[in-house]
Amino acid sequence: MHHPFLETLARELAEAGVATLRYQFPYMEQGRRVPDRPEMLTATVRTAVRAAAEAAPELLLLAGGKSLGGRMTSLAASQELLEKVQGLVFFGFPLHPPKRPGTKRAEHLTRVNVPMLFLQGTRDALASLELLRPICTKLGSRAELHVIETADHSFHILKSSGRTDLEVLRELAQKVACWKPRGLTAR
Repeated sequence: MHHPFLETLARELAEAGVATLRYQFPYMEQGRRVPDRPEMLTATVRTAVRAAAEAAPELLLLAGGKSLGGRMTSLAASQELLEKVQGLVFFGFPLHPPKRPGTKRAEHLTRVNVPMLFLQGTRDALASLELLRPICTKLGSRAELHVIETADHSFHILKSSGRTDLEVLRELAQKVACWKPRGLTAR
């Protein structure tokens, strides 16, 4: 929750007019390296979504996260409706482990009934775009893929791109702020 990437992203989202609620999974709170079981992770997501809905009932509610947080949010949404959530946003969806390309981690996405925004880098070792693009195509109007050239899983970009990491985070925040989940006409 206090990782510099998340703190900077939350600041950039705020600048773009998007409120955020950050939270910790129990294993992180307890300083453990091994993630909790998926049942605990998805229960944590549902608790955080309820807290966000109660804290700001007048705002459009998007759920999501960075890497594992995003994947567990999508898993929770595939198991049961996340009340009041109108879209999911993934900052680097972890489609597969490094150097082990596969799509098993995305099988549940077909059961998600809200729009999804995938924000991915072209050098993301946890999400081959050759595998992710067809998944987004299969999801149809429920999925939008926004690609950041030369970005890795942490959205670090190559110096040769002529851009800074902060500019990339600003782009991500602006994309979220401007995103209109299909079926919604106002924010």
